[in-house]
Amino acid sequence: MNATSQRISPHQAGVALAVLAATGFALKAIFIKFSYAHGADALDVLTLRLLFCVPLILAVRAIRRDPAQSPLTGAQWRWLIMLGLCGYYFSSLLDFLGLQTVSASLERLILTLYPAFTLIMGWLAFGNRIPGSLVLALPLSLAGTLLVASSHGGATHGDVTGMLLILGSTLSFAVFMCFSAPVIRQIGATRFTELALLVSATALVLHYLLTRDPQRLLDLPVVVWTDTAIMAVFCTVLPVYAMTMAMDRIGPGRTALIGSVGPILSIGLSMALLGEHFSGVQWAGAGLVLCGAQLASRKGGKV
Repeated sequence: MNATSQRISPHQAGVALAVLAATGFALKAIFIKFSYAHGADALDVLTLRLLFCVPLILAVRAIRRDPAQSPLTGAQWRWLIMLGLCGYYFSSLLDFLGLQTVSASLERLILTLYPAFTLIMGWLAFGNRIPGSLVLALPLSLAGTLLVASSHGGATHGDVTGMLLILGSTLSFAVFMCFSAPVIRQIGATRFTELALLVSATALVLHYLLTRDPQRLLDLPVVVWTDTAIMAVFCTVLPVYAMTMAMDRIGPGRTALIGSVGPILSIGLSMALLGEHFSGVQWAGAGLVLCGAQLASRKGGKV
């Protein structure tokens, strides 16, 4: 077998990147819960996370600076600002607020609805067809998520307000996933990711300065700073880059559905580290989600 036949295809690379992103995002809720246990709230953690992200993003931009890059058009900047606010600011803020009253397991399961929303929005906005295996993958993922959410109990709980906040986060992130693909094709995956995150960070810092005293961040325990620093690297910057590059290779719909493995990882981590529990019925639903993700990873064109 020659080297060419052994080379990883764009589809295989896209699937691997989507799985990597899902793993990083699965760890996020764990670190958020740790920080909440030490006195931080949603806005504290979200602001600290993005403050840690900014120097990392600027460092990557400095290393890979390409003087031949064409400047962005006014329309591209408008899309970047809208998508940055929608995907990394508004969606994250709603998610972090919801996690104050919703368990990490249930939060991640509600978020699994974003693949369905992404595919439906793509069909409505761009006329995208839902082809082949995804026709089956979508209802499997939805059925598994609904089965688990409808029978939540024990430590896997949340109030209605928290669940609605996370549902709002899910819808916002689906908009981001659906409408990002055309912009990514125009300006490149890495450039898009960096600028969208910087837009979000700017909005969040302004939000914090307008609503509370910045001294509050300095008064937070060292463990909160440590948790958010780890989250910034392994649960934000790396998975966000991976997700954007996956979308460029296999499309937003398929990337979203492969991301359905994330809740299963979150469930296991929540059980091990946070003492949350799942029933047999809920594990059956989790199995359906995994089946949907496996079908979504099969090659069949971009979605």
